[in-house]
Amino acid sequence: MVGRFVIGIGFALALAASPALADDVTGVWLRESGASKVKFAPCGGAICGTLVWIKEGTDTPAKVGQRLFSGMKSTGPNAWAGSYSNPDDGKTYDAKMTLSGNTLTTSGCAFGGVICRSSTWTRAN
Repeated sequence: MVGRFVIGIGFALALAASPALADDVTGVWLRESGASKVKFAPCGGAICGTLVWIKEGTDTPAKVGQRLFSGMKSTGPNAWAGSYSNPDDGKTYDAKMTLSGNTLTTSGCAFGGVICRSSTWTRAN
């Protein structure tokens, strides 16, 4: 009886000490403009985002299958940081993303954070 109590207490303490788990960002997301979809999935111990759809008639140098987000690692509950490859200028920027329910916000900054842009995505699947 005492053994079960000790195991129960140990289990409860382990749960209390566990870090908060982030919501699941994996899946397909539609950009706010409706012009593209990106699939986020695990890759090499992080999360990566690959372009899986571009709306017909959209003028962009981006290609389906192109990896846009790389090395996105958790920085806290529902937050990740890594890099974003911009198909418009061919450059890679520091990126962050945050998840709130079915809304994903991504942001990238240049010049040490002086110029930043963000996009809002909604779950497409």
